[in-house]
Amino acid sequence: MTTATKPAGTAKAASAKDPGLQIGRDQLLRFYRQMVAIRLFEERVNDLYTRALMPGLAHLYIGEEAIAVGVCEALRNDDYITSTHRGHGHCLAKGADPQLMFAELLGKEVGYCKGKGGSMHIADPGTGNLGANAIVGGSSGIAVGAAFSAKYQKNGRVAVCFFGEGALGQGLVYESMNLAQLWKLPVIFVCENNGYNEYTHFSESTAGDVVKRAEAVGIATETVDGQNVRDVYTVAKKFIERARALDGPAFLQCITYRYHGHHVGDIARAYYRPKAEEQEWVTQKDPVALHGEWLMANGVATRAELDEVLNGLTTDMDAAMEFGINASYPDPNKVDQDIYA
Repeated sequence: MTTATKPAGTAKAASAKDPGLQIGRDQLLRFYRQMVAIRLFEERVNDLYTRALMPGLAHLYIGEEAIAVGVCEALRNDDYITSTHRGHGHCLAKGADPQLMFAELLGKEVGYCKGKGGSMHIADPGTGNLGANAIVGGSSGIAVGAAFSAKYQKNGRVAVCFFGEGALGQGLVYESMNLAQLWKLPVIFVCENNGYNEYTHFSESTAGDVVKRAEAVGIATETVDGQNVRDVYTVAKKFIERARALDGPAFLQCITYRYHGHHVGDIARAYYRPKAEEQEWVTQKDPVALHGEWLMANGVATRAELDEVLNGLTTDMDAAMEFGINASYPDPNKVDQDIYA
């Protein structure tokens, strides 16, 4: 693992007001384990691409792990999520099997969508994951529909819609938020603001204040540090409990950063993103490293214990990747089966 093995800076013990102190040890350790798993998975996805073993492209979630983990840890297994083109982290955090994910990325029959969805269309209904979506903002209507279903059936479920700040240029997002607020639907809109709409800084494409767009229709909003998994979890839990009580939707903006390019082929980024900016985020604001530091500073875990987590997950993730590589391709005669169009 490239950036989580050597935490940046010097850890400081939490203050009495730190929300992390209200979270149990097992869950705090699970945060770390889940973030490390996502990081290791994505590093292997990049490896598969560079070795020309993976068809198509993938959009790596490295640097944003605290958001998926913080939010999904506050959800029940039967709660819903909808995802984006940068969706591997959401899928894993909600409980997906890395073996089946690698198989899907590699176009293999045992993959979640029988090898026909690929990186940007993985769905896992068994864990409440209604699917990633290559259309920017495209899953917002699906999330609101799921929330409407939950309210109608009175099953207590909540839906979370993950999207990037670039989706704020899509009308469907506003239509979805409007209906969600009108009908007090149990849905949380999670905006992962990593600063860039592909190759353009969001300030050049998004006018005004991000959260005020949701506030305009009366939705409760909050902005958190997307690199702090404990803060993300604390606010997400509050909003999810509120939604479950049918007190209305919420909009959570998480400030974050993608450490790699827009997709795996976006290598030379200097023409649109300063190298110094990248280095500051990678070396000083790594969510995995920062949480590891916090765990050690507050006596939750030792370096040896965190290394054990890393080593165990490294072995597991290598095995999962090999499973995907060695799995069989689907029968070509089934190319028109299990698809919508």
